[in-house]
Amino acid sequence: MSAPSKLPPFDPSDPLGIDALLTPEDLAVRSTVRAWAADRVLPHVAGWYERGELPGIRELARELGSIGALGMSLEGYGCAGASAVQYGLACLELEAADSGIRSLVSVQGSLAMYAIHRYGSEEQRQRWLPGMAAGETIGCFGLTEPDHGSDPAGMRTYAKRDGSDWVLNGRKMWITNGSVAGVAVVWAQTDEGIRGFAVPADTPGLSAPEIKHKWSLRASVTSELVMDDVRLPADAVLPGVRGLKGPLSCLSYARYGIVWGAMGAARSCFEAALSYAGTREQFGRPIGGFQLTQAKLADMAVELHKGILLAWHLGRRMDAGTLRPEQVSFGKLNNVREAIEICRTSRTILGANGISLEYPVMRHATNLESVLTYEGTVEMHQLVLGKALTGLDAFR
Repeated sequence: MSAPSKLPPFDPSDPLGIDALLTPEDLAVRSTVRAWAADRVLPHVAGWYERGELPGIRELARELGSIGALGMSLEGYGCAGASAVQYGLACLELEAADSGIRSLVSVQGSLAMYAIHRYGSEEQRQRWLPGMAAGETIGCFGLTEPDHGSDPAGMRTYAKRDGSDWVLNGRKMWITNGSVAGVAVVWAQTDEGIRGFAVPADTPGLSAPEIKHKWSLRASVTSELVMDDVRLPADAVLPGVRGLKGPLSCLSYARYGIVWGAMGAARSCFEAALSYAGTREQFGRPIGGFQLTQAKLADMAVELHKGILLAWHLGRRMDAGTLRPEQVSFGKLNNVREAIEICRTSRTILGANGISLEYPVMRHATNLESVLTYEGTVEMHQLVLGKALTGLDAFR
């Protein structure tokens, strides 16, 4: 029997050795996005959050386009054509900076661009996608309504044919990027079922008042979309899909990015708690030397790296074309829920300092309250899995 090879040292930042599963290209993408976020977001984000603004969003979008982060797993039209794992790693690094930045990228690429790429005409793809991939044009995605969130089939926004045109009326709510978007992908009821429309932002009758007074995702642009007799030509409709399949497939794609992103927020909080525990002294020694603190750190590390491993597994399945929507629900439900718990536990280690914007913990914790809700609440993902497990539909 040959002698066992020497074991690599234990790495507190990668206790399961997950980096060994990543390709050199994966690691290069992660490094590029991490460096961009460290330079352009982390020095400023606490101030943005405190003031409730995301200044220079158009410049940030162009920079994200320049590093290939917008629509990065789509093919052609200026998109990077990256793997699902690489896109996930980018989401993790962006959300480690702030959920608002990852939301900007997710809505642009996984919702607006994905809808046009998958369901749009070739003319629509050529018109919109190259500028969106470059960050020159920002997109938004109009599905949620003031009275219809988890039940999009009940939407009231309506598009009616008028000759060869469509006339669109209704309201959408909680729309990331809404007031800075150059194009809105809007889903509406029609006499033919639910249809999607690519609506230029300068179309008469379309307005996007910004939503203020948020206590979550404060470093993000969130708006309403108001449509009063918005007249659109026949070629504004996305021809490739009818019914809820269209918007729901886009949401599943976006949820996949959240599975990774939530672990970025959790990692940021865990690292803050681990560092703090090594320097904060009570009773004559660092609090990291106390059993209760070590138990918290161990539990957080277990859930954090299990979540990253789960995200990597789902990414591999997506790259292989075998990822099911129920599996995305599995990841979104677990990882966001565990990320919030990691943030809360980190806050207890930091004590009173945990509520200060000098540390990222409370900012991530409040952001994750939105992430927990959007792209499907905890309850909806539980019911998706419940139906898959039992074969019985508990939604209605």
